[in-house]
Amino acid sequence: MSTDSDSALITAIASAAEPLNGASGDYDSLLTLIGDARFVLLGEASHGTHEFYHERTRITQRLIAEKGFNAVAVEADWPDAYRVNRHVRGLDDDADSEQALAGFKRFPSWMWRNTDVVAFVDWLRAFNRALPSPADAAGFYGLDLYSLFTSIGEILQYLDKVDPAAAQRARRRYACFDHFEANSQRYGYAAGFGLSPSCEDAVVAQLQELQKHAADDVRHDGVEASDALFHARQNARLVMNAEEYYRSMFHGRVSSWNLRDRHMMETLDALAQHLADTRGKPAKIVVWEHNSHIGDARATEVGRQGEWTVGQLARQRYGDETRLIGFTTCHGTVTAASDWDGRAERKRVRPALAGSYEDAFHRSGIGRFMLPFKVHNAATRALGKPRLERAIGVIYLPHAERQSHYFYASLPRQFDAVLHIDETRAVQPLEWTSHWETGEAPGTFPVGV
Repeated sequence: MSTDSDSALITAIASAAEPLNGASGDYDSLLTLIGDARFVLLGEASHGTHEFYHERTRITQRLIAEKGFNAVAVEADWPDAYRVNRHVRGLDDDADSEQALAGFKRFPSWMWRNTDVVAFVDWLRAFNRALPSPADAAGFYGLDLYSLFTSIGEILQYLDKVDPAAAQRARRRYACFDHFEANSQRYGYAAGFGLSPSCEDAVVAQLQELQKHAADDVRHDGVEASDALFHARQNARLVMNAEEYYRSMFHGRVSSWNLRDRHMMETLDALAQHLADTRGKPAKIVVWEHNSHIGDARATEVGRQGEWTVGQLARQRYGDETRLIGFTTCHGTVTAASDWDGRAERKRVRPALAGSYEDAFHRSGIGRFMLPFKVHNAATRALGKPRLERAIGVIYLPHAERQSHYFYASLPRQFDAVLHIDETRAVQPLEWTSHWETGEAPGTFPVGV
């Protein structure tokens, strides 16, 4: 039974919501809200929803074309994304965008190897090719830290070309990892519990040498050579942070979460500085990550438990030059797995729980809309009290949805604006199986939570 306060809330949402109908002017007011911000963080409420990818693409295209943004940084590993970066800037040998995305082999591959990402990469490459100067091209970069062994390979490949003696020193240092057979978690478990010596000193020493190499080396000039050196340094930083992350992951969620988001923020900072140094103008970067990373943790229950996020760190560092944009949905389908390293499944997303933000947005009766929070209106005030918010990652467990996928947050403090799409559908992986295509029938869901 609805109450007067419920009715007032729904009325406030409906009055402040700006409908999205697919027209070219959908995001005019969002670009006004963004203003002169240099860091625009675009979220998602799941890692497998077509509409989130599609709408982020539409917004990002306008930011690049109309506001001069020159980089897209995503929740992906640096070396895999850098292959895409070379493709969109016309520096690679990949035949097409799908081939350029071939580096994304680690679970969940569908997160970046899907039809929506291919379409965006195609657009970005075409946009860059039409620019009068290659120096103005917009790049594509990864912020995450899971690629410990791939990044080691990238460092060695770079040093083999520019400094074979340094490559041999790097091989001796990284030999510390050799007997773990490229299994990061196996290393983390052994080193974290004292079953094997830590490689910490070796990875720190390698990063320090590459940093000194960057300061001393005067043989390399030009943007492409500078980018190659930066790529190697970022991989070395990733190896150092990944080594610490894998050692910590068996000892507590908060510490490993914070290490990961700290690394992503450090990478964003380093990328912004590198782009400013090589392009001769301040960097303007769009970030694509999950809501749980780009929202301000201080507005959530996990923040009160000690977690921080990229969104919080970006606000603290860059202030009003940052905008955080969240995405929500009520129901539909999603591509997700049932367990870690599981196969991609098209799962039905249960309707939002009563009392959640998503449920309130659904009851507004507006299928697609943007709700700005930078302007303090009745909806901002009415939604300020913490409510349940849903987060679906790479795993979706509908039978345990309340425990696994909801947390309390204050949405107006977590984001500067939220885009709600009431019914959404699963993103289509490039490698999909008959199991994914068949999907999960609605009747298979348990009644209870």
